Amino acid sequence: MAQNGKGDENNDSIGETDDELERWRRAAEDAMQQLDWAIGYLHGIRKTEISRALAKNRSHIRTKLLDRDEDR
Repeated sequence: MAQNGKGDENNDSIGETDDELERWRRAAEDAMQQLDWAIGYLHGIRKTEISRALAKNRSHIRTKLLDRDEDR
């Protein structure tokens, strides 16, 4: 069977393995949670211009990059 360069056998899979995809998905969700926290914190200390800009960026990330609804 063909090898992928790391010594592992290729299991007729193209691209990332399920484990790698799950790690990336979890990392993206963690980053979004951190962004949510930062937006809330900035809003709480009355840095509303910055929090609004980050909220717009968050919305774009969710809708365009993660293919999710704006409000989760």
